[in-house]
Amino acid sequence: MKKRVLYIILLWLFADVYFYTAVETLTANPAWHWAYWSADILILIGVVYTIFGRKRGAVQGGVSWLMSLLLLSAVPKILGTPVLLIEDVVRMFQGFPPRSVWVSQLALVVAAIPFLGLLFGLTRGRHHYQVHKETLHFPDLPAAFDGFKITQLSDIHAGSFSDAKGVNKGIDLVNAQHSDVILFTGDLVNNKATEMDPWISSFARLQAPHGKYSVLGNHDYGDYMQWPSEAAKAANLVDLKDVHKKIGFRLLLDESVKIEKDGQSIALIGVENWGKGGFHKYGDLENAIKNVDDDQVKILMSHDPSHWEAKTLNHLKHIHLTLAGHTHGAQFGIELFGFKWSPIKYVYKQWAGLYKQKDRYLYVNRGFGFLGLKGRVGIWPEITVITLRKG
Repeated sequence: MKKRVLYIILLWLFADVYFYTAVETLTANPAWHWAYWSADILILIGVVYTIFGRKRGAVQGGVSWLMSLLLLSAVPKILGTPVLLIEDVVRMFQGFPPRSVWVSQLALVVAAIPFLGLLFGLTRGRHHYQVHKETLHFPDLPAAFDGFKITQLSDIHAGSFSDAKGVNKGIDLVNAQHSDVILFTGDLVNNKATEMDPWISSFARLQAPHGKYSVLGNHDYGDYMQWPSEAAKAANLVDLKDVHKKIGFRLLLDESVKIEKDGQSIALIGVENWGKGGFHKYGDLENAIKNVDDDQVKILMSHDPSHWEAKTLNHLKHIHLTLAGHTHGAQFGIELFGFKWSPIKYVYKQWAGLYKQKDRYLYVNRGFGFLGLKGRVGIWPEITVITLRKG
């Protein structure tokens, strides 16, 4: 992790020094030069102290702001630097004459575009909710469920919220989908059950005629903070499970239920968190699915998408659709005209949207809330609506 951060810092510093040549070309005012370097040096000190000073008890409260400032400083310069590099290739064959003013201006314009995009994402992106719709066809779907609508939410992270108007805007948009069932795939909080206290009445407003169901995510267990005792940590988990009841969700803990309509049914399965690498493997799919008939259409809620290829995809029982979250799409990336990219793709093979293998589907929700980065850039908060069709 620290090695990756070091590479990012080195790339930023290279772009910083290189981009400065454009600033130097456009103005001789020392005040601008002083402001340029002062801002970057302060950000660099903050990032290094926060990342590398963690074991010595560095305060983590400003991490989100530092991440935002680093992105605002680094990304525009990195994207603007190629303009200057191209000019320098030409200058090399010309004996390195002074840098052109218009090329430096062009580099600034190129850098300004991502800067403005980042600024929007970091200030408004956290509640810039997008509804993603998919229609999935299953030949064995009971006729009563033809047209059945599922709304999926994931990664609420209530501990990050501060804007009641923004949160309620998202909740209203969920209810506006008029889905038959609402499924939440984990990470209700960042660490503590009490983070949901200000938001219980808001999320209790979510409505679906066939119920609301949920599972736990990796953050819900309180594994990422120091507790005064194991008893306190266990009590927090009990309280969190009670919060699910307060907001009207049936929490599925390695178990299954039948959703019934007009005398027919489909199986809904929920597992506790199971993730690859260093993430805890609390979930037990075998226990969750043991009472489900082989011929039933099965929908699985599993927070971490890595569970799909590791356990679900090759399961003897045909699990038609798995719903996951967890990745947040890194809260940073590009989605335009069918093109989709985020740095999280180098960590998770399935990181956002719909995937299909062996007639089995996985949908990875980009997350309703946010964590770490105080905003979203290009990868917006998501409300998923999946319509089931027979055929």
